[in-house]
Amino acid sequence: MASGTKFLLQTFVWLALATTVFSLSPRFYNQVCPQALPAIKKIVQAAVHQERRMGASLLRLHFHDCFVNGCDGSLLLDSTSTIDSEKNAFANLNSARGFEVIDQIKAEVDKVCGRPVVSCADILAVAARDSVVALGGPSWKLRLGRRDSTTASKTLANSVLPSPLMDLPALINNFKNQGLNQRDLVALSGGHTIGLAQCFTFRNRIYNATNINSAFAKERRATCPRDGGDTNLAPLDPTPARFDTSYFKNLVKKRGLLISDQALFGGGSTDDLVKIYRLNPEVFWDDFAKSMIKMGNIKPLTGKQGQIRVNCRKVNW
Repeated sequence: MASGTKFLLQTFVWLALATTVFSLSPRFYNQVCPQALPAIKKIVQAAVHQERRMGASLLRLHFHDCFVNGCDGSLLLDSTSTIDSEKNAFANLNSARGFEVIDQIKAEVDKVCGRPVVSCADILAVAARDSVVALGGPSWKLRLGRRDSTTASKTLANSVLPSPLMDLPALINNFKNQGLNQRDLVALSGGHTIGLAQCFTFRNRIYNATNINSAFAKERRATCPRDGGDTNLAPLDPTPARFDTSYFKNLVKKRGLLISDQALFGGGSTDDLVKIYRLNPEVFWDDFAKSMIKMGNIKPLTGKQGQIRVNCRKVNW
């Protein structure tokens, strides 16, 4: 009797997991609104053309959304009397950007679809993919059908979003907690081949690190003083508006901008992957695409869970 109960329980758990995975589909909007994905792509392309940095910003929004209780659009919610916005978490405050582009996309897809059928969580996933493509990177077949959360958690965001000060063991553990392995860690970190970082995130490294190229440190110090200039920007790699392998080439030269970047290459377990990606762009592209799909499948709300927000910044009631 006990074994039968255990079997039924295991079957129920498996079915619950399977339902979550299989309810996301690359064809989710094919019938309900085939115009949705082209509409998103058009706006993303225009936004990235206007400001190349926006591509990295939109990619980062999806990443920071998925790591906090799954890919559910919670990052987009503004603060209210009942919601402590994740936008105010340390990793996002005065840093996460691109929200106005998401608003523009939401308005347009609701217009072409005739009603709110595309979730804000799916918009983040598609915009991230289209941003990478717009900057010369790979594409991938997204699984869609996520629904939007009705809650957010600044506290959780502060505890689970990876810090630019993390060493390799901390990074490995952080990604493991999201169901992501070391290959995912290195591949997704390669997203830093586009974009910029603020001085306060790399100041400690350029003034105190020993595993850093001295000429590179001197170059970065010119725009990031010991005191002040916290928001001064520096590129994460030499080609911040092009999705390529310069990020990994930099790590081998000890020119990683963030402590968490250089942690991937310094005698640890991820060194070999960095070397592989540095020399084989096609391998990096393939792994990055696979890891983005994997990350995009973290704890999605599906079926009747959550809601399809009318306004990505607030819940529907």
